[in-house]
Amino acid sequence: MSQPHHVVVVDDEPAIGELIRNYLSRHGFVVTTVADGEGLSRTMAAEAVDLVLLDLGLPGEDGLSIVRHIRSFSNVGVIILTGSGEAVDRIVGLELGADDFIGKPFDLRELLARIRSVIRRTGGASTVDAGEHRPKCVRFVGWKLDLASRRLFAPDGGEVALTTGEFELLQVFTDNPNKVLTRDRLLQATRNRDAGPYDRAIDMQIARMRRKIEAEPERPALIKSVRGAGYIFTPAVERD
Repeated sequence: MSQPHHVVVVDDEPAIGELIRNYLSRHGFVVTTVADGEGLSRTMAAEAVDLVLLDLGLPGEDGLSIVRHIRSFSNVGVIILTGSGEAVDRIVGLELGADDFIGKPFDLRELLARIRSVIRRTGGASTVDAGEHRPKCVRFVGWKLDLASRRLFAPDGGEVALTTGEFELLQVFTDNPNKVLTRDRLLQATRNRDAGPYDRAIDMQIARMRRKIEAEPERPALIKSVRGAGYIFTPAVERD
């Protein structure tokens, strides 16, 4: 029998933390509530964590700093909670490596769906069914993406850290080389939802990815923009 997933809620408003904890507990999750980054660090050091639900508007160390810290050592799923006036912080949070965001006030059913989606991608993506013949890694212009360990290696052999969202994005591109992929398709494939009219999540993720794999991120040669259509991954892809 599988263990219940562990979600840590980081919010300095006890009423919100309790509301989320009660709701998620009824749906089979183990939930820990903490008020700040120190509480999160203590929890992650002591227990396995499947997802962090993080309020950006925290006193002391702010949520953006916490996202940056998490990504320095872990690829755990991160969903950020943002107020209506925090659009810039939301974008920066995605740039730093958060997997998704949801605005306050939020619908608990939507929050549950987002949590399940991120955990499904971060917790089960490396599982390979017995009998299926899947490649263990893909290669492109000297780069190696290990699909089993979800690790990326540069042409010089050094490892380049990827967030869960970045891995999913690169996997979609390498599965569809030299095909124009729309923002909607990329967002659906990596976040299991459709893009809103002002949704820049994919653009931000692609900007991060370009900084990691492009020789000249401002003049991309591997992930190219197609005006009015989306993006195209241009290298030839080999599968081992």
